[in-house]
Amino acid sequence: MSLTYHMEQLKVRFMNFINYVYFVMDKKTRDIAIVDPSWDLLKVESYIQQLNGDLKAILLTHSHFDHINLVNSLLEKYNPQVFMSIEEIDFYNFRCRNLYPLKDGSSIKLGETEIISLLTPGHTVGSVCYLLSDHLFTGDTVFIEGCGLCDPNGGDPEELYHSIQKIKREIDGSIQIYPAHSFGKAPGFSLDHLMDENIYFQFTNKKHFIEFRMRPNQKGLFDFK
Repeated sequence: MSLTYHMEQLKVRFMNFINYVYFVMDKKTRDIAIVDPSWDLLKVESYIQQLNGDLKAILLTHSHFDHINLVNSLLEKYNPQVFMSIEEIDFYNFRCRNLYPLKDGSSIKLGETEIISLLTPGHTVGSVCYLLSDHLFTGDTVFIEGCGLCDPNGGDPEELYHSIQKIKREIDGSIQIYPAHSFGKAPGFSLDHLMDENIYFQFTNKKHFIEFRMRPNQKGLFDFK
């Protein structure tokens, strides 16, 4: 079955931060959703113009600054809806105009394209992944090479373990994974690849996962590529 949407990715940077911003456009209506808009407003707006569509939604995986810093600028010009989990909104007191709280399994309609929110706490209290028919946008919950840090302000390695088990349990292995950061491997590897190559997907014992995720003296935690 052919996809109802088109996806583009954009790499943006500020100092040592390198983020991926994703654009989903419904093929019929040309409605656009942006995942975690950050850092480079000119590049983001240029992509919107190239797609020749209308920005209708901003999908936020969590509330860290490197994922949300263009939200207000885009609101001022395009007035889209903004989506974030209700857990993230409440715990971190996130506020902006047009803010719509999501629950686990909430459905977002972008034209004829359905986007499902998957609550995956651990990196933050209310981290969310966004599932489409062929893509999973994971924010900082999981990367191709690893998984996110557990923010001392609300993050929890036990929750992150359960979130990864949830992804393993509920997401088809053929789904392509698109995280917010890369440590060398390009976004777009399948979940089957992560199951084989990502060490955090190998753990079936919660205690062992927590000990490894929280081990001291880890290097390269922000060596984004």
